[in-house]
Amino acid sequence: MMSKRLLFLILIVVSFKGFAQEQPDYNVENISAGLKSRASAVIRNMETTVDMRAPENVILNIKKVITVLNKNGEQAAALFLFYNKATSIKGVKGIIMDSFGKPTGKFSLSNFLDESAVSDFSLFEDARIKRYSPNVLTYPYTISYEYEIRFKQNLIIPDWYATPYSDVSVEKTSYTFISKPDDKIRIKEYNYKGTADIVKSDKATSRTWKVTNLSAIKREPYAPDPDNYLTYVKIAPEQFTYYGHKGSYSNWQELGKWVYDDLVKTRQTLSPDIIQEMNNLVKGLDSDKEKAKKIYEYVQKKTRYISVQVGIGGFQPFEAAEVHRVSYGDCKALVNYTQSLLKAVGINSLYCVVYGDNNKKSMDPDFASMDQGNHIILCVPLKSDTTWLECTSQDSPFGYLGSFTDDRVVLACTEEGGKLLKTPALTTAASLLKRKAELNLDKEGNINGKLHTDFSGSQYDNYHRIISKPSTEQLKLLKEEYDIDNIDFSNLKLVQRKDSNPVTSESLDLTIQKYAPRTNNRIYMVLNAFNKTNSIPEVRNRTLPVYINRGFTDEDEIVYNLPEGYNIEAKPSDREIKSPFGSYTVSVKMDGKKLIYNRKFVLNNGTYAADKYENLMQFFSDVSSSDNSKVIFKAD
Repeated sequence: MMSKRLLFLILIVVSFKGFAQEQPDYNVENISAGLKSRASAVIRNMETTVDMRAPENVILNIKKVITVLNKNGEQAAALFLFYNKATSIKGVKGIIMDSFGKPTGKFSLSNFLDESAVSDFSLFEDARIKRYSPNVLTYPYTISYEYEIRFKQNLIIPDWYATPYSDVSVEKTSYTFISKPDDKIRIKEYNYKGTADIVKSDKATSRTWKVTNLSAIKREPYAPDPDNYLTYVKIAPEQFTYYGHKGSYSNWQELGKWVYDDLVKTRQTLSPDIIQEMNNLVKGLDSDKEKAKKIYEYVQKKTRYISVQVGIGGFQPFEAAEVHRVSYGDCKALVNYTQSLLKAVGINSLYCVVYGDNNKKSMDPDFASMDQGNHIILCVPLKSDTTWLECTSQDSPFGYLGSFTDDRVVLACTEEGGKLLKTPALTTAASLLKRKAELNLDKEGNINGKLHTDFSGSQYDNYHRIISKPSTEQLKLLKEEYDIDNIDFSNLKLVQRKDSNPVTSESLDLTIQKYAPRTNNRIYMVLNAFNKTNSIPEVRNRTLPVYINRGFTDEDEIVYNLPEGYNIEAKPSDREIKSPFGSYTVSVKMDGKKLIYNRKFVLNNGTYAADKYENLMQFFSDVSSSDNSKVIFKAD
């Protein structure tokens, strides 16, 4: 389930059948200066054809000629062809040309590496991959190839991208989709200018999209999801065949019902013993929420996550009783299992398809298709609230989704049909880092003291890679988190409070040798020891909107106990910065021999016009400058 969309996108990146007898002139000098600008590679010509006239034998034909201008363009020239028992490769051949367009070599399927596509965490998966990367050391060069892929299904039609890479320009590219005249299909064009050419006959209807002279888009920091600006087309037939299953849908309601009826409903049978065990487990608990929490924690203790890409093309979960027996499963199996256990005690829940990624991505509400999700989560609508569960995690708090699936539109698959729901957002204010430290500065410039930090909201998982490790490994990884020269930790305690507002807490002792260097009788010390913001690069003539995927709030208080004879000669001024992107406040004050530093930094998520990037750059620059400011002490 998790790999389907990625596999099809990769298939579209590469190209089609049958070279012409006479090759066009592919001298690099023929590429216009405008197409070379900002480009790592140029697609000279690409023809993609999908023939769906036989639903159980959909043919993808691709021809592609691409000029690689520099090393960064290599990824656009490589071929990654996935295949399994339902997807077959019907031949590949190609040639490599020098900068003048003269052939220097050729290749075929025999030159490809054939590897298992099974991930390290996958138990069952029949996918394999044929991989080819041109071994050319001199740039520029051109590669021309053609191949054909056949799919024994038409539930998922590969999306067509004019170019899937922002730094690849296009001389010309086309996409032709062929279907039977009476086939009902739904089409959505994204960022496409113009209309498709349609040719109809008694035997087929052909639709062709063409793009020419498409300039490369410069990679820009804080850019939105490429699907917001790349040109692509999605197609979904109303009638489909998939692994022997037939069905139809024209909207999310119908697709969700098919998923529930054909893929999920029949996989939820539990034995009377399991049902009795669950009812005994929740006996004496008053509310459905308490019961759901008890069962969720039971699943976490009993099962572990293993990717299992089998069962109607990887879309159908293992049977709930089988998961109970073997104590493992993938996301869909564990959700289905948890849903079945909840149903055994009379609690309704919803099997939800989501696109899981730290960058938020939602289902398109106006276009239903099977390839928009890569993960399954569980929604439990209760009387008092709606609780969302991440069933693949053995340590996530009850009701906490985390940044992988929060704040996006998902498809709930129910007996009544599909429903689009929104997962709760981890807000800027709730995504809080709150740190307090009391440190002692000695006359040699060394620091020692205690530090405590609480992480909540989207920052709850900041130490996810650390917290399960042995103590010696934790201390090693913590140095990477703080990245301060000569820092050492001891007495580290990492604790997670897993209530309705979960918090990860860090407590430790620390030393930093030679943190405050001395020159004669003056000592220089950066007050913000632990949480500095970096500047962001300048971007001239920005074209893409400014997108901040996730907001957060950081609050730091550091108390420095100063040695006798140290007096402040100069200190940073208190400062407040307000911006549409967030805010920043810092204050420095003395209380006897204590120097108290307070900092609060807020970054708001959101989308802003491209011309606002300069303001964002200035905001980060001002914050970074303040974060690196120093206090100067004069020693008696």
